[in-house]
Amino acid sequence: MPTTAPTVELAHGAAMPLLGLGTWPMDDAEAERVVAEAIGLGYRLVDTAENYKNERGVGLGVKASGVAREELFVTTKFNKEWHGVELAAEACARGLDRLGLDYLDLLLIHWPNPDQGKYIEAWQGLVRLLESGRVKAIGTSNFKPAHLDRIIEATGVIPDVNQIQLSPLTTRLETRAYHKERGIVTQSWSPIGGEGGEVRNEPKVLQLAEKYGKTPVQVVLRWHLDSGLAVVPKSSDPERLAQNLDVFDFQLEPDDVMALAALDQGEAAAADSDAFGH
Repeated sequence: MPTTAPTVELAHGAAMPLLGLGTWPMDDAEAERVVAEAIGLGYRLVDTAENYKNERGVGLGVKASGVAREELFVTTKFNKEWHGVELAAEACARGLDRLGLDYLDLLLIHWPNPDQGKYIEAWQGLVRLLESGRVKAIGTSNFKPAHLDRIIEATGVIPDVNQIQLSPLTTRLETRAYHKERGIVTQSWSPIGGEGGEVRNEPKVLQLAEKYGKTPVQVVLRWHLDSGLAVVPKSSDPERLAQNLDVFDFQLEPDDVMALAALDQGEAAAADSDAFGH
């Protein structure tokens, strides 16, 4: 049986598992099944979003798992229409309603949408929610250092987490260095490189899978952990779900971590959050 992932303490005191379940692009029915299965396997973090349109299924899966709510870490994110101080509170209430939960462990602004220019107000709303206790941790998704500078300057409050597109093909070193300096946890989405999981077919990854006696995906997930990152891989296959969590009994040698990071294709390979967002 894979072990439950170890946790990292976030800036505002919550303990977040370093590895959890991503749920994009599952629908409600699939999310309900997979979330319950994953929790049964030992997952304790489940990541969803308003935009995934599966929060109801995720909430039903959480209930079906039979595991106590306080043992689980549930993350969701809201869209740009809720970028406002009061609007963020409404986004939170609606998300909780869809999930069927009383509180969130982590609530994220999904994209900064700088052209709309309201992400500072959205962040001010999240700070209020944190103070109210309905949310245990607050953060951002797809924010660049320039975006983070503005919300920190406006409120004095540092995000617990910034969830960004990150894999050996998009290592995001500059953003990670910014996070580290400020105590923000970097959480990787698309951790094996896009829908097709391109990284798993890289010759270097295949070579290391052979070396460590692990699957290519396990090697890539271990790279995230050994690089000081939290990670939310998605799978709906029971065998892969178990494999994805079974990465805490080995470590990559430092040279192998560096060799995978050398696959980086640069910042241009990641979605540009100044130009894209919802």
